[in-house]
Amino acid sequence: MQTLTEKLLARASSRGRVKPGEIVVVEPDVVLSHDNTAAISAIFQQLPHERLRYPERLAITLDHAVPPPTARHARNHARIREFVREQGIGNFFEAGRGICHQVLCEEGIVGPGMTLLGADSHSTHYGWLGAFSAGIGRSEVAALWATGQLWLRVPESIRITLAGKLSTGVTVKDLTIGMIGRLSSDGANYMAVEFEGDGIANLSPDSRAVLTNMMAEMGAKNACMAPDAATWRWLAETLSRTRPHDHKERLDVFRALALYPDSAADYAASHHIELDEIEPMVSCPDAVENALPLSAVARTPVDLGFIGTCTNGRLEDIAAAADIARGRRLRKRLLVIPASSLVLRDAAEAGYIADLIDAGATIGTPGCGPCMGVHLGVLAPGEVCISSANRNFRGRMGEPEAEIYLSNPAVVAASCVAGYLVHPADVTGGRPAAS
Repeated sequence: MQTLTEKLLARASSRGRVKPGEIVVVEPDVVLSHDNTAAISAIFQQLPHERLRYPERLAITLDHAVPPPTARHARNHARIREFVREQGIGNFFEAGRGICHQVLCEEGIVGPGMTLLGADSHSTHYGWLGAFSAGIGRSEVAALWATGQLWLRVPESIRITLAGKLSTGVTVKDLTIGMIGRLSSDGANYMAVEFEGDGIANLSPDSRAVLTNMMAEMGAKNACMAPDAATWRWLAETLSRTRPHDHKERLDVFRALALYPDSAADYAASHHIELDEIEPMVSCPDAVENALPLSAVARTPVDLGFIGTCTNGRLEDIAAAADIARGRRLRKRLLVIPASSLVLRDAAEAGYIADLIDAGATIGTPGCGPCMGVHLGVLAPGEVCISSANRNFRGRMGEPEAEIYLSNPAVVAASCVAGYLVHPADVTGGRPAAS
């Protein structure tokens, strides 16, 4: 009997089965890099390989500093474009298309049953589709470019069973913050986190990605859940837009590859969570695990709100913020950056972007924005930011003397309306925000 992670790694290593602790040599279906591609190519050039082993397996996005804020960043992008041309890489996504983790899902580059290794710590993201995905170092990516193979240790697995339904006004972001606060930032260190239970059916595809993405903040090697009807529906609808000529064929590939855990699989640890017991949560400076109920830090003054990143820059996040902002004026700055151009288009067509602009918000180019402290919202000393991002360690948004709180997008928007941390219902007069 095997877990989903074990089945995925068995396939990637061309083995019948694998066990936790074993070392396996895998051939990933996708190798991800982004603005760090130029740095990786410099390592690759030191190897005795002039050409990529499998250029069709590479996926490269420009997303971390877009548009380039300095001449140095522009030169970096230029070198990446030259590398893409020289090596004949087809899966290249230009600045403005969006964040790698959102874009590769939308484009059908990754899907159920597949394996992705990426030069980004939040590469755990793709597990919401039923894939194995993990972050690795730049040198490891260069080795993958050269050989197509990499060894991995099969991780032990943690099972987290979700039951019931989240209460109105509570989101998966609150669930993840509370979970990391309870289990700690190393509670799943080099382990697989697998989600199951009837509660998953009550979570939207947008919110499921929050779960697997944020498990990087608990130290997980990977995180995943088996595909269900909602997964297949999202894939069918999205791929019909992004790959209209072959979406049916791509969906057939995913259906053939999909894997599911054995019901009697062994797990190193198991946790059960009743979703209706979750309340709005906040990660306080300077660690995600520094988690408290929103009620415990309410009325903490803020200077800026940020909604975006690979964690919470999707359509339902922007919709929740627009519902709060509609017909109101912001007392504090609010920066909203959609996770992809597809999300931006949908948000604009739904009127959410106009609602946010009318309230006084700033809309940024799809990408990572200020998440890593490069541009489009760098903080000043002494400022306090309420953010929907995934990390809040000191200096994360470019200024070590600033403070970052993390919460769900509705709380971010409501706090910018009020000027301090606040429950959205206190801004809307008891009417719950859209979620």
